[in-house]
Amino acid sequence: MRIGLLTDGGYPYATGESRLWCDRLVRGLPQHEFDLFALSRSAHQEDQGWVRLPHHVSRVRTAPLWTPEDGTLRGSGERGLLARLVTGGGPSYGRRDRRRFAAHLEALATAICAPEDTGREPATDGGLFTEGLYGLAELARERGGLHLALRSETTVRILEAACRARGTGRTVQSATVLDHLAVAAELERALRPLSLDWYGQDSLGAVDLCHATSGGAAALPGLLAKRFFGVPLLVTEHGVQLRAHYLAATDAPFGAPVRALLATFHGQLAAEVYRQATVITPGNTHVRRWQQRCGADPARQRTVYPGMAAERFSPVGEDDDQGGPGTLVWVGRIEPAKDLIALLHAFAEVRRAEPDARLRVFGAPAEGGEGATYLAHCRALAAQLFPDEAVGAHAEGVSPVTFEEIGGPEVPDLAEAYAAGGVIVLSSVVEGFPISLVEAMFCGRATVSTDVGAVVEVIGGTGLVVPPRNPRALADACIALLRDPERRARLGAAARARALELFTVEQNLAAFRGIYLELISHAPVRREADAVDAHGEPLLFATPAEARLLGHWTQPQPPATGAWSEPGTGVPSWAAGAEPEPAPEPEGVCAAVHGPGDGDA
Repeated sequence: MRIGLLTDGGYPYATGESRLWCDRLVRGLPQHEFDLFALSRSAHQEDQGWVRLPHHVSRVRTAPLWTPEDGTLRGSGERGLLARLVTGGGPSYGRRDRRRFAAHLEALATAICAPEDTGREPATDGGLFTEGLYGLAELARERGGLHLALRSETTVRILEAACRARGTGRTVQSATVLDHLAVAAELERALRPLSLDWYGQDSLGAVDLCHATSGGAAALPGLLAKRFFGVPLLVTEHGVQLRAHYLAATDAPFGAPVRALLATFHGQLAAEVYRQATVITPGNTHVRRWQQRCGADPARQRTVYPGMAAERFSPVGEDDDQGGPGTLVWVGRIEPAKDLIALLHAFAEVRRAEPDARLRVFGAPAEGGEGATYLAHCRALAAQLFPDEAVGAHAEGVSPVTFEEIGGPEVPDLAEAYAAGGVIVLSSVVEGFPISLVEAMFCGRATVSTDVGAVVEVIGGTGLVVPPRNPRALADACIALLRDPERRARLGAAARARALELFTVEQNLAAFRGIYLELISHAPVRREADAVDAHGEPLLFATPAEARLLGHWTQPQPPATGAWSEPGTGVPSWAAGAEPEPAPEPEGVCAAVHGPGDGDA
């Protein structure tokens, strides 16, 4: 089977979300042939290069979702936005194509400006939104130049007219010219996948199945592959792209009209992705519920937990030693969403009840200035809460609170961090799939967690769960486990058994192996052009039997030495070198500590 794997800002790039999960999926299913269609998010990501790819990755197509001027578009004044949006050059549309473009964009703009009362008969199940989306995609495929058209004054005028039409809300009607310019810029950025050269018989038209590893931009090529060629679409989400957009909207330099229009656009795009997907595989029930709110059919959903490598935690999990019996351990990326402030206040209550208790915080600040500022604030609060004791790594053994990074002589790796504590604590106020809890479960540790995201689903009764932003409840749960070693041991053993049953790489691969075979068994037969005669009938012996089996007879073999081709060249250079097994990479929370990975949602 030939799988078209669609990624957005991740695999095969060396940095990015879902990189590790995709790599395990591809390596774990060597019986299939993979074509990678990867969207990059920044020049820095492209400069980091690719990970080593296995031999059954036959082709890699890459495309950027960024341009050098993206950083200057946001925050520009009205004249600056207009100067950057209204561009010339490139393919120009004739009168007929200009009318086509205007009609399709008008349908799309009407759908996002007045989604409840468009006043027109819907062309498809998705109404005006899909009429406009697929119309623009077909125009881009036939004529090109869509990105220039979306950056034209015509786009701004159509958006302005749609915002002022009858049936739009008060917020949308209040949009200014600057708001229309901002929406036009964001739409052009979001619709860039429509202009790619991937929609041919030799690209996405040649695959048997499209597997989008996230919603949003990564799923757009899958939508077009299904529309143009009938390729079935599988969508996997470990974190909902629409939810991520909502959370990021508060930090964007836009007013209420722009946020409202973009929220409607992304919501309708998510609904269309779920409507067209043959199967949707959320990474947990939390994501599953979000997808259903956005229109996903529950009959098409199948929860598949992200697989994690349990072997690295086996020595700790199989050891009867419960670590520091009076030590609480927190592991993760230090940022406001993790709510270490509440944890420090809770630990102050723990110390009053258990004077010998310790709290060890393992992690590094999140990228950017916010993470470093938050870490400094946490250190200052710890010093304030425990004024009579030294707080910091320089006073370990005396201080009740230490802030440490994994990789030192005492704690060389992630498993050792979990082994250092008797109770593992998660204090987040926002969480997707809690990777740190699964790692603690692999290590056989009892846990205390806040009830956010998929925490309850993951724990399943093998740990204590308290409300978020409640230091008193968090402290009481920690004290209960610190005072009861037998209960800690029982919970830890149950947690390890649950993690080994549900959250391993093996169960993840088994699930997708079955889904792939099921989808292709229901797909119509699609014959290769060079294997049929003039009447469409199959040519005898046109395809050798051994061509269906992966091996040296179907793939060019690399020599013993050399290096891979530079990223972005389209395909790996098989003549450039043999592929050694990749070195072990940080995963989950460890990846969050040391760099981007596939953990946090």
